[in-house]
Amino acid sequence: MQSVSQKARVWVSALLLIGVVFYAGFLVGERRSGRTEAAVSLTGKETPQEVAEKTDFSPFWSVWRELDDKFVTVATTTSDQEKVWGAISGLTSSLKDPYTVFLPPEESKLFESEIAGNFEGVGMEIGIKDNMLTVIAPLKNTPAERAGIQPGDKILKIGEAVSSAMKVEQAVKLIRGPRGTPVLLTISREGEAEPFEVKIVRDVIDIPTISTEVKYSTGTTTKQATADGAAQGGVFVIQLYNFSASSPRLFRDALRTFVESGSDTLIIDLRGNPGGFLEAAVELASWFLPPGKPVVIEDFGKQEEKRVHRSRGYNIFNENLRLAILVNNGSASASEIFAGALREHGRTKLVGVKTFGKGSVQELVKITPETSLKVTVARWLTPNGISISEGGLTPDIEVKNTPEDAQNKRDPQMERAIQLLTTNDQRPDER
Repeated sequence: MQSVSQKARVWVSALLLIGVVFYAGFLVGERRSGRTEAAVSLTGKETPQEVAEKTDFSPFWSVWRELDDKFVTVATTTSDQEKVWGAISGLTSSLKDPYTVFLPPEESKLFESEIAGNFEGVGMEIGIKDNMLTVIAPLKNTPAERAGIQPGDKILKIGEAVSSAMKVEQAVKLIRGPRGTPVLLTISREGEAEPFEVKIVRDVIDIPTISTEVKYSTGTTTKQATADGAAQGGVFVIQLYNFSASSPRLFRDALRTFVESGSDTLIIDLRGNPGGFLEAAVELASWFLPPGKPVVIEDFGKQEEKRVHRSRGYNIFNENLRLAILVNNGSASASEIFAGALREHGRTKLVGVKTFGKGSVQELVKITPETSLKVTVARWLTPNGISISEGGLTPDIEVKNTPEDAQNKRDPQMERAIQLLTTNDQRPDER
């Protein structure tokens, strides 16, 4: 029987020669180029006939006239164009989907800077959960992480602005700012009796992608080591911080290092990984799944037929590979796609706590050269048809890390995953 290393070396070397084709530059859900243009060609003045025939626009124009006639400006005057942007934002809000938003010029520019991977701010991914502005995850080595921000933190106020009715993009606009300037967040955290304030000084944020290390189990604790010692019983750890355009290439390189280390135990750490590109999730899953196996199902509702995204079948590892994936409530979107697929195909167990539950697909549509519409076009389903949005992924082995663990520099989730892989220890309630 071939070892993990022998089989994997052959495939990695071959694939390195031919390269891995990856579609970069597309947002999650933004794969159909025909849908990146405005759906209706208008001059900007008229109303689509099918809408005009069944919709009464007279209240809108009545309010417009009343505002023009009676509203007393306090400080700055709102232009007619800004009123249009506000009306469109209200239209998207009426759908009651926190991820479908209109981006006026300034917000659109901020969003584009985030896609580029470099911006000035505090370095955390935020979303709406249970109708509250919530931290999905602080990014690695950023002001937010250094200030102690944690996945699952509820942001009650940004400065003096109450966040209860904010869209994510509004919050981002307030939190972002020039390097060296402070922003004050009022946080509610599970386990804390009262909300508290956190002051964070903004900086230039370079979004990290991946890191690797080898850990050894010594009783109930772990210690780090270099990759050189992996063959002597070390557990190779790949920590993936996001699913960006560069993730497939960097992950492939990390797998090559793993194979060369001689280890047959691998932990993929997706804790605090807020997701990213669908194509990256499919590409990474393809290293562990045979060709044609479903990775994720894209459910468009009544709009069109479901679309199944399948493994490309690199599948370089045999049954000797022992694999665990670490997840927490900061693991979202593409992280949940990747972890859910490998778990349902029997390739891994998930260790940690329940994931965020971000299982919808947004498409970015350019409305004008300066504005964009981010619209939910589909929902993610696992290969077994489970909706990721409905509660996220529940781990096979639930382990919580406490604030005391962090203070004492302990990581029970990592320790449990290493114990699982190195001793084949499964407790009765974990089977």
